[in-house]
Amino acid sequence: MAYTTMKVPRISLEQWAAFKAVVDEGSFARAADALNKSQSSISYAISRLNEQLPAPVLELSGRKAVLTPDGEVMYRRAAQLLLQAQAAEDTAGLLASGTEPEVVIAVDGLLEPGHLIAVLDRFSSLYPMTRLRMLETQLSGTVEALLEKKADIVLGNQVPVGHMGVPLKVVRMIAVAHPDHPLFDIPADSGINDFELRSWRQVVLRDSGTKREQDAGWLGSEQRWTVSHFTTSLKVLRAGLAFAFMPYDWVQDDLKNGTLKPLPLSMGAERQLPIYMMMSACGDSIGPATSALAAMLKEHFSNAAD
Repeated sequence: MAYTTMKVPRISLEQWAAFKAVVDEGSFARAADALNKSQSSISYAISRLNEQLPAPVLELSGRKAVLTPDGEVMYRRAAQLLLQAQAAEDTAGLLASGTEPEVVIAVDGLLEPGHLIAVLDRFSSLYPMTRLRMLETQLSGTVEALLEKKADIVLGNQVPVGHMGVPLKVVRMIAVAHPDHPLFDIPADSGINDFELRSWRQVVLRDSGTKREQDAGWLGSEQRWTVSHFTTSLKVLRAGLAFAFMPYDWVQDDLKNGTLKPLPLSMGAERQLPIYMMMSACGDSIGPATSALAAMLKEHFSNAAD
């Protein structure tokens, strides 16, 4: 195996900082004040910078330092370099304080992801050095993410034995189909019953778990299409090829614009499924970023319910 020698930069971060400060402040004196340095040290740093680079980046015009054409390019590079160096120091500080470098959240497909965008954006603003990874799970795959500690925070419908769940919201599951579907030709006096639904193709959701498989909403019909995500279910429904039991939040826009229509089930039947927040760790073993995100999620859904 061939090894290459790492090339150490000749120009220090301190020199790049002096260069940027002179440009930002407009003079050597103000740059020295901004960096809490002597003016002579700033002048020396810029002089050395001009010597070490193939072409000078600053030229004196009277008593003012002016960027050269090469300097305009190098200013942008220097600004990025200093930002990256500061980010590296910030990361080291967060790691030293015990803040996690990554938080993983598993979200059951029942929960329309648009509900999470605002709170995740807020979290990333407060913890910019912590990566956020979302696992989109279905059925037993959500429980599996909790039990096998694939995620730090799990949002799902089932709370396994030995775990605690914080209720966040209730998802309404309603039967829907395209307005031209033959099911709407059935007299709706008493509503459509289970037996009548079994005669028609249903699109169901595949279990993302590896230990056991379930089909969400399958009534026993031999005519069924199994898909992996509700976005695919929506495409099938909009094409008029099947009916499905869908979370209301996933279909509310289609119901408003008439693309889909709720099926008149007997006795107005529908399912209501609670969504819980669960933690794979407990007590002191929960990191500060994970704990903060959990608190934000609880607050977010609590406000949404008001």
